[in-house]
Amino acid sequence: MQKNTVRIAVSVMWLVIISVTFYVGHHFGYQDGLSSNTSGFPGANTSLVTESQFAPFWQVWQILDDKYVAASSTSAQTKIYGAMQGLAASYGDPYTVFFPPQENQDFQDQIQGDFEGVGMEIDVKAGELIVVAPLKGSPAEKAGVRAGDIITKIDATSTTNMTADDAASIIRGPKGTVVKLTIVRSGEAQSLVIPVTRDVINIPTVSTNQIGTGPSSIFTITLSTFTADSPTLFQGALRSFVESGSHKLILDLRGDPGGYLEAAWDIASWFLPVGDVVVTEDYGGKQPAQVFKSKGYNIFNSNLQMVILVDGGTASAAEILSGALSQHGVATLIGTKTFGKGSVQELIPITSNTSLKVTVARWLTPNGTNLSHNGLDPDINVPVTDADIASGTDSQMLKAESFLQAKP
Repeated sequence: MQKNTVRIAVSVMWLVIISVTFYVGHHFGYQDGLSSNTSGFPGANTSLVTESQFAPFWQVWQILDDKYVAASSTSAQTKIYGAMQGLAASYGDPYTVFFPPQENQDFQDQIQGDFEGVGMEIDVKAGELIVVAPLKGSPAEKAGVRAGDIITKIDATSTTNMTADDAASIIRGPKGTVVKLTIVRSGEAQSLVIPVTRDVINIPTVSTNQIGTGPSSIFTITLSTFTADSPTLFQGALRSFVESGSHKLILDLRGDPGGYLEAAWDIASWFLPVGDVVVTEDYGGKQPAQVFKSKGYNIFNSNLQMVILVDGGTASAAEILSGALSQHGVATLIGTKTFGKGSVQELIPITSNTSLKVTVARWLTPNGTNLSHNGLDPDINVPVTDADIASGTDSQMLKAESFLQAKP
């Protein structure tokens, strides 16, 4: 039996909780169901598991039925779903997850568009729930949440061993309600408790600014997310840049959690000649790698002087674009190390009301850097200090401006 699958060609870290429509790729494929059988383990692939290997599972099942004081409170179907969740979790990948009916419905609601929440992206690294980035102007940012913060509690619930999906389901909620986040922050001796009032989240995808006029002026494009319409919006911003007469461009990707791979691919193509590698999807030998090469719009000449601002909240598609333009010598990266997340998931329906989200590929930059390992190091490291935050000084932007001003 064949089942439709949805390709999630992004970082699969969840904004908590805005629409993640733009986190779902446009690809579709098929997954063959298992058909071979063994007695005692219907549906099993005998090349992967034997009846004797699986026998302890049934032993545990029977013991729980016989001895657990409240056995009647857990249905057979709930136990099966729990086992399937454990099977997915056994791979040690926080992005490979089985969704029982309620979790599946929550995920589908996100894909269709839920715009109420706190407006930040979270991920799990080394077992800790980390803020990748609060969106600009979001309730999370206004409340003081920062990229790199470790969330140890959501209200009274510990985040120990919690997946990003589980955390998102707890943090999200209707406009006007409050969620309290207990935060551990680098440089702070004690944890912080930050109350965040949920609201409707509006995403300013692309914005522009210009300092000065003419060729020596500096033009800035800020790209907050890689949505389906980002390429069109970015094209309009590039048109404004060209019409400004400037040849000095700052692309601000700080706090950009990524989104559509296709958007990063298209945007990179404005700066790279046809055939230059933008990113490679590596399937770990399961199938041939897929190489995404520049479409060759390539409207700029060697006069272009470009800086990309990055930080710990720059992730996924934003890292793809940064890696492609820096490694091809088009742009200089200024800021701090990027988050380091790039993988491809497929969402596979298992039953009519359950699904499996499974990591199928990793992203590699043109020089072979695995974005899921360590992220990208900037060419010029400019950390943000507490003094910068207190005074409202954007030291990274100032460095980018001075770097470009020093060029003829």
